[in-house]
Amino acid sequence: MRTVAGPVNRVIVVGAGLSGLSAALHLTGAGCSVTVLERADHVGGRVGRYRFDDYEIDSGATVLTLPELVDDALAAVGLDAASADPPLRIRPLSPAYHARFADGSDLRVFSDPDRMSREVARAYGPEEAARYRRLRDWLGRVFRAEYEQFLAANFDSPLDMVRIPEKRAALLDLIRLGAFGRLGDRVSRTLRDPRLTRLFTFQALYAGTAPAQALGVYGAIPYMDTALGVYFPDGGMRSVAETLAGALTATGGRLELETEVTRIEYAGGRARQVRLADGRALPCDAVVVTADLGSLDRFGARPRRGLRASPSAVVAHGTVPAEIAETWPVQAHHTIDFGAAWARTFAEITPRRGGRLMSDPSLLLTRPALSDAGLYLSRGGARYEPFSVLAPCPNLDSAPLEWDRLGPAYLRELLAVLEGRGYHGIATRFDVDRLDTPATWRDQGMLAGTPFSAAHLFRQTGPFRTRNLARGSANVVLAGCGTTPGVGVPTALLSGKLAAQRVVGENRVVRTRAPATVRRASATEAVN
Repeated sequence: MRTVAGPVNRVIVVGAGLSGLSAALHLTGAGCSVTVLERADHVGGRVGRYRFDDYEIDSGATVLTLPELVDDALAAVGLDAASADPPLRIRPLSPAYHARFADGSDLRVFSDPDRMSREVARAYGPEEAARYRRLRDWLGRVFRAEYEQFLAANFDSPLDMVRIPEKRAALLDLIRLGAFGRLGDRVSRTLRDPRLTRLFTFQALYAGTAPAQALGVYGAIPYMDTALGVYFPDGGMRSVAETLAGALTATGGRLELETEVTRIEYAGGRARQVRLADGRALPCDAVVVTADLGSLDRFGARPRRGLRASPSAVVAHGTVPAEIAETWPVQAHHTIDFGAAWARTFAEITPRRGGRLMSDPSLLLTRPALSDAGLYLSRGGARYEPFSVLAPCPNLDSAPLEWDRLGPAYLRELLAVLEGRGYHGIATRFDVDRLDTPATWRDQGMLAGTPFSAAHLFRQTGPFRTRNLARGSANVVLAGCGTTPGVGVPTALLSGKLAAQRVVGENRVVRTRAPATVRRASATEAVN
């Protein structure tokens, strides 16, 4: 594996998102002097927070899988979730999701195979439950075949897949499993009910592609979602980043908030110092850049040309009276409310050109106070809860819409749709404090106005994804969802670890077993 040549005593990490904090902890544990620079006034990046007058809410990702990777980052500096300051308590959600379909039927998603089998049998019959077991087994084998050698590994070249014995063996396993066929075809051949099929294919959207086009290797995503468990930390997703940041500063790392990096200054093909907006220049031996692919130019790193971006999203954050929300047809932390359309929905939002808004939207509703009662707030004697709704939409490359004008009107349409689906009161009683659109993400420097970065097409996946050892510099390393291994909370944490390996080598960064074999035990589940 190629690594940064020369001394690496002083490392600067640009960005305090999960990938940056993960990289910083692994580098600190390897003996480096690490400084993390963050332009915002808080840590977290895409897993940050919005602060309003009387409450906070998670600003980005709300789905946490593979929490062992949080433990892994803390263990790099000799801490764990309980000993960190602030401490971190992560609970499993059961169900992980609650799905509701256009015909009024619903299904809860449990990670426990027996419980999920009973749920599938209740809704679709015992034969479909048996077919679910077969699909779960196949998804698990795909996940285990690719985790160590593809997700949690660096690549110097696509040829690594054939010249490194362990990677070659994993590749052959995936070929035998049919993982390079289409995910949608495999799922629909195994399952019979189209509603259940959706639950094991909608995750392809995370990878930036429609299920009909997604490769079977992306079956690792629904496996993580539906079999390895979805979790939620006390205090919200933002508490993960806050705990990682606390662990960094407690063990010798530096963290500077509200500190913007304006450029990296090079000499002899190496980054020599990082220039800040306040005029300071910090010397360095290596730099880890976690900026989005759409912002790499300003750091002297050359992104790949011709990247295809994932679809984007419209996300509304605010509060709703608890007495209203308690009348809704589903009471769950995560609700996926599917429209009747399916293939058409993906055709509308995923094309490279000519994208449009969903004509029959499928939406993600998030109500975190149902899992953490401490998140409820009181106003004038009435109880309110934080609430978010997410609607996938095309990115700005495929649909350059005028979101500053369109956004509020589109949100009213979405809330009217939910009102018609039985979420009574949402159109008039949901107080929106923040509306994010592709224009929001564009203004933050994100590729094509999407928080989901480059799509996981075959030519942008694994060894073909933008490499984390930046071109044009001997000591600049990339981390984050645009590089190896890709989009998502667990992959962001892995990305930071892989970046640290590029700086100091694999032997100074502790390797752990695949989370498929290291399961978090819990006698109690948080039940929605």
